Amino acid sequence: MSTPTGEAAGSRTPQEAPLHYLDAVTALKLFRSRELSPVELLQAVVERAGTANASVNALTETLFDDAMVLARDAEAQYLRGEAGAADRPLLGLPVVTKEKHALAGRSFSQGLLSHAGRTAAADHPVVERIRAAGGIVHARSTSPEFSCATVTHSPMWGVTRNPWNLERSPGGSSGGAGAALAAGLAPLATASDIAGSTRLPAAFTGTVGYKAPYGRIPGLAPLSADWYRGDGPMARTVADTALLANVMSGRHPGDHSSHGRPGTLPLEYPDTGNVAGLRVALCLRLGDYPLEDAVEANTRAVAETLRAAGAVVEEVVLPWTSAEIRDTIFTHFGHILGPAMETATAGSEDTLAPYTRRFMADARAAAERRTLVDGLGTEARIQSQLATVMDGFDVLLCPTSGAGSLAADADYLDGITVAGTRLEHYWEGHLTAPFNITNRCPVLAVPSGFGADGVPTGVQVVGHPFAEESVFRVGAAIEVLRPWAGRYPDL
Repeated sequence: MSTPTGEAAGSRTPQEAPLHYLDAVTALKLFRSRELSPVELLQAVVERAGTANASVNALTETLFDDAMVLARDAEAQYLRGEAGAADRPLLGLPVVTKEKHALAGRSFSQGLLSHAGRTAAADHPVVERIRAAGGIVHARSTSPEFSCATVTHSPMWGVTRNPWNLERSPGGSSGGAGAALAAGLAPLATASDIAGSTRLPAAFTGTVGYKAPYGRIPGLAPLSADWYRGDGPMARTVADTALLANVMSGRHPGDHSSHGRPGTLPLEYPDTGNVAGLRVALCLRLGDYPLEDAVEANTRAVAETLRAAGAVVEEVVLPWTSAEIRDTIFTHFGHILGPAMETATAGSEDTLAPYTRRFMADARAAAERRTLVDGLGTEARIQSQLATVMDGFDVLLCPTSGAGSLAADADYLDGITVAGTRLEHYWEGHLTAPFNITNRCPVLAVPSGFGADGVPTGVQVVGHPFAEESVFRVGAAIEVLRPWAGRYPDL
């Protein structure tokens, strides 16, 4: 990744990349050719966790002994020639799962001290599918309480830090997933996204995150019925993200909002860097969102790279305001997620992190001001405005966050300052929530460069409703034209 301030401080060059940073697609090829064993890859990842996790604190629980049993079994299958790519496409790959993605018999606390000791009765649908595909869940990742913040720290798990700069946050709520990937603790990770919780950590950790169209990847009832939410994959490359998205996707009997067949996203595109004729709508601020200088410069650099490769890139304007988006999402939260959180934490409010109490209070206040029907009317208008702006374009390109980075241990209860502009609420510093309001649109978050503090920045590639392949095709092109794979934090 290029950056206005030069190469990220302390980063490795591609030639120095160790085994624990091997991408999943390449690992599978090496497994099948018997040049690499799943046991060897798992050992490398486990050894890396032993040295790096103390610094980043990305893992809540390790399952290394159980994982090694599964790795040896996968190794035996490859040696016997029994490993078919179609039926077990993740065979032998280590996967770190977000703690909220329930693992049968294991902790299921969502970071709440009052829920310590609770265990899951069954696997979350995405965990079930990963295991059925041969993926090996070797560790579980941190998140803020109830996955309700854009930073990742909690009274239960402490502070999760960004591998690129330990004073900064990997973002939230899937910050543990992003930090684990960037630190080389896993090639694949699960994440979730109700207002940017997959895409923000991807931006801040130089990784790739995918917010699928609503219902494409099944969730856990009853909150799977919330049309803002979605579970999804994170990885270090676009192909790896597609690999995990394909496994996660499709109708599931436990989630009646889920739809479609298993994913069919290509892992490779012929002539990937050729974007001749591609029409890209560049929208820097989505209305009035402020951007730090490095964020704007890196987003424009991505757009210019696509233009130089033959794409038609036109700058467009949306009539949104960050305050309006904030009010819209908190009206939604106030009628669905907020009440669910209050019910789950009743009687234990004094144990909650300040950001959790603030989230519930903001949601409650928004619901008192506006009905759910009022919110639906605003959502419909926002959806129509996006459709109008995207008409005639293949994708929309915009930054992921206006803020280039966040302090690792901050709560941001009094708002956030971005590019000299003081914003009332920290959610106004990020450009992700509009695409949960327009949640039938697929969004792929990919790296765009680095900021002055060494923390990566990212862009979002937004597609038309359910047009999944378009965002992966463009993301793969950006990856080829402005490569980021092979640059890693020096932990």
